[in-house]
Amino acid sequence: MKIADFWQKTDSTILCTLCPHHCKLKEREFGICGVRQVKNGELVTHVYECAIATHVDPIEKKPLFHVYPGSRSFSVATVGCNFKCGFCQNHEISQIPANGYIGGQDLPVESVVDLALDYGCKTIACTYTEPTIYFEYAYDIAKLAAERGIETVFISNGYTNPKPLEKIAPFLTAANIDLKGWSDSFYDEVIGGELKPVLNALKKYRQLGIFIEVTTLVVPGHVDNEDSLRDIAKFIKNELGEETPWHLSRFYPQFDFDHVSPTSSKIIARGREIGFKEGLRYVYSGNLPGDAGENTFCWKCGAELIHRRGYQILENKIQHGQCPECRADIDGVGL
Repeated sequence: MKIADFWQKTDSTILCTLCPHHCKLKEREFGICGVRQVKNGELVTHVYECAIATHVDPIEKKPLFHVYPGSRSFSVATVGCNFKCGFCQNHEISQIPANGYIGGQDLPVESVVDLALDYGCKTIACTYTEPTIYFEYAYDIAKLAAERGIETVFISNGYTNPKPLEKIAPFLTAANIDLKGWSDSFYDEVIGGELKPVLNALKKYRQLGIFIEVTTLVVPGHVDNEDSLRDIAKFIKNELGEETPWHLSRFYPQFDFDHVSPTSSKIIARGREIGFKEGLRYVYSGNLPGDAGENTFCWKCGAELIHRRGYQILENKIQHGQCPECRADIDGVGL
């Protein structure tokens, strides 16, 4: 347990200012995230140096296709989340009751960095659950990692206020942000949040110079409308830049959405067409191993540059960040 960052006292409550929920909490109450609680008149975090999951992953699994392709990333997570997505693939660790039970094991900041070094990882990924809600842990990891030559990436739902992003930005290389849909009602009823703060956070990441990739899980009946996909593509192009990779991931039944059919591969293909038509340079298909949409193509001449199957890179032709055919610069970090 540790005194949390980003909160302020009012006359009778504590106001958490870490994320856009702005939870107003009385003594012993937990925030929506389930891991931040008022104790003795202060806001504390129960997940500092308490990891529920660690693993060495290919960076492509995040998915970050334009950040040190083919490298390994040491992944770490705590329990909790500030969203309540009915289709969460990690619901066993993200959706916890706010009753004081916090799962996980002690894993000091220094141990996380040591493990990343031992496994030869280029980056540390704060992932699996929402890194915003374990901000203090993630920040200290990122800061120490930078001192020891390792970079940090976030895999996030984007529900973060500006000041926390400003604080961690000097130590954050890249992020993959979920833009889960384009409907206020979808965010309200299915996600448990609002759309506008996510859009604002995406623009903030961009302004802070953090390289971003965007993922949209194409949930049938909710996020598979062509007009919505077109609006998302336009937002990415106009507000984040044409160089921002967009991942369209196929949905599979799980959690409270176990009755929903998997996304048609045709819809994913159509989404890619829409993204390219709206002017995006890189649009990918996710959860479709072997699909051509997993590969990276030169935005200028169309040459295939990186050939993937799932999370494995079979061939990488990029030379010094450029296409070997036309010498166009390929956007990303460490290409």
